[in-house]
Amino acid sequence: MNPGRTVRAAGGVVWRRGPGGGVEVLLVHRPRYDDWTLPKGKLAAGEDDRAGALREVWEETGLHCELGTELATSHYVDAQGRPKTVRYWAMRPGEGQFHANAEVDRLRWISLPAARAALTYDRDREVIDSLYEAVPE
Repeated sequence: MNPGRTVRAAGGVVWRRGPGGGVEVLLVHRPRYDDWTLPKGKLAAGEDDRAGALREVWEETGLHCELGTELATSHYVDAQGRPKTVRYWAMRPGEGQFHANAEVDRLRWISLPAARAALTYDRDREVIDSLYEAVPE
């Protein structure tokens, strides 16, 4: 492990009501890692966590979102061995349109229970679980 400074990142759990009224969340597929995860990314120097979360979600999904309740925070070691902290917020989707790119090639709206199964990382499941408390099913 590289004991350097902690990498700061932020992201969101973008959610909506599905056709049956249940909660659906938006997952992103990153071809570089071939994983399904939540939209997130590193903060720019001096960037506020909330602003960074909205920016990263927009960059990865094309959606301008409304910031909601703060959710669980993830702490882990990244691929370069650095400690990383990712703060997440519940977000409601607004205007925008997804365009596949090198970072994210697919999006998927999926029910909360199905999202738990589809996510690649346990740390993302903990964040999804915290949405249950923030958004009544």
